[in-house]
Amino acid sequence: MKNILLSLLFTTLFISIYSQEKQSNLSIGGYGQIDFSHPKNEVANIDVHRMVLFVGYQFNDKVSFESEIEFEHVKELEVEQAFLNYKLGSNITAKAGLMLVPMGLINQTHEPTTFFTVERPDQDRDIIPSTWTQIGIGLSGTIDKLAVKYQAYIFDGIKSYQNGTSFLRGIDGLRKGRQNGAEAFSSQANFSTKINYFGIKGLNLGLAGYFGNTQTTDIAIKGSYIGISMIGIDATYQKNDWIFRTQYVLNNLSNTDAYNTLTGRDIGSKMEGFYIETAYNILKLLNKDASEKLLIFSRYETYDTHANVAGLLIKNKAYDRTITSLGFNYFMAPGAVFKTEYQIRENKVIGFDVANQFNMGIGISF
Repeated sequence: MKNILLSLLFTTLFISIYSQEKQSNLSIGGYGQIDFSHPKNEVANIDVHRMVLFVGYQFNDKVSFESEIEFEHVKELEVEQAFLNYKLGSNITAKAGLMLVPMGLINQTHEPTTFFTVERPDQDRDIIPSTWTQIGIGLSGTIDKLAVKYQAYIFDGIKSYQNGTSFLRGIDGLRKGRQNGAEAFSSQANFSTKINYFGIKGLNLGLAGYFGNTQTTDIAIKGSYIGISMIGIDATYQKNDWIFRTQYVLNNLSNTDAYNTLTGRDIGSKMEGFYIETAYNILKLLNKDASEKLLIFSRYETYDTHANVAGLLIKNKAYDRTITSLGFNYFMAPGAVFKTEYQIRENKVIGFDVANQFNMGIGISF
């Protein structure tokens, strides 16, 4: 019953906003994806993975509000973003509220029409815990003469320990510690920043950093928190009908030995990942004036959430993973895509075969 009421509320809100959009300062948008995945020799999974509604409001020339409301797997509802913008100048804006952490290519730009595979890259789940949102305050802007965009924020952080319960694991790093603004607690502030350079036509370079400690309700217990030093480097280059992207992320974690001893967990002291991908629109070979696109793509991805471990913990080779993806995206319109790919999945455990996987799905954004 609760889910039905929430769905009705979501639909009513959408219709109300749509009917008022042209007569007010309201703006709307949204995105969604439906996935089909079939690991070899296993049962297939089908999922309405997410449907997201963007709602924004422009109060005046300086002040605006942005929000995203998300349904995941049909029945889970959460607020993904909710923050105020205050324009301090022509190229600088102050922000406060629930925001996306600027790290890597995907976390801040994750509509299904912006990445090639049916699902996001695995390292953007297990190292960068996207979708990664935190409550904070900060600045963003551009320096036009240098062709630079910058962001800098103070955030609450990832939770590691709460009243005797631990959250961080070797298999997926920080992911289970996301607070997402839901009754979040904060024991120590964290600093997040990103700089993008766009001075060369078709090229965008990004350098991001996230530094601080995880959050604990028992700060006096040394093993209840760990230190985070995450660096991300990304690049996108687009020329004619070619697209090239690459990303590298390194997360060095301190105090993991004490944390694992206290909690019985197995989180590593270093996590590292890399991918490179390319795509080409082959429809232009057949029709130069085609409005539709057919992107043939490939991606090589490798990452390890046990790149290093502390103390007596033994590296788990199953956490050293490689995924090669081959597939295509058919854009029937700029905001509507059909995707399919085949993934070759491997890890470093000798004699253990990871199931390769066939995926397909649809994605929309508007």
